Amino acid sequence: MKSKLLVIIIVVLVIVVGVLAFINREQLAGKRALVENPGILISHQGAEVATIYLEEIRRLGEEEFAIVLRSSGKPPRDLTLTGVPLKALLQKVDASLMESASQVLVRAIDGYSVAYTMEEVLLDDHIYLVYLNSGEPLGTKEDGGSGPLMMVPRQDEFGQRWCKFAVEVVLE
Repeated sequence: MKSKLLVIIIVVLVIVVGVLAFINREQLAGKRALVENPGILISHQGAEVATIYLEEIRRLGEEEFAIVLRSSGKPPRDLTLTGVPLKALLQKVDASLMESASQVLVRAIDGYSVAYTMEEVLLDDHIYLVYLNSGEPLGTKEDGGSGPLMMVPRQDEFGQRWCKFAVEVVLE
């Protein structure tokens, strides 16, 4: 009796996973396009507001900055990153969105997410959408890179709140 119940539960779980995978297939395909043609999707309270591509992002006033990435068990790495402040990107899309949001969630193509408070986003010289390291593109996950876009809070020296492979910014 117990084995029949176990089999039924496993079959139900397999069906549920299959249905969810089918539903998410189209959403993932759209985000995959943001890796092939680098860009970031901006959403507010569940609705897509805009998609900004790399050419337009660069016109927002790119900045180059040096940062030391410290990681446990590895020697510190000096990086020279180029990107734009997240605050500038959100102002370009619609500055009023920042007034009604209390946090910003950044999602990566691999499902990883990082949350920042709106206070953090509004700080000067803090959270950047980065696309170059030492003048070179970050590269995709398939290439062993960390991009093509990566969100970097400059005051996080250990990289725990960095979001590699960033594809979406959600204001909540």
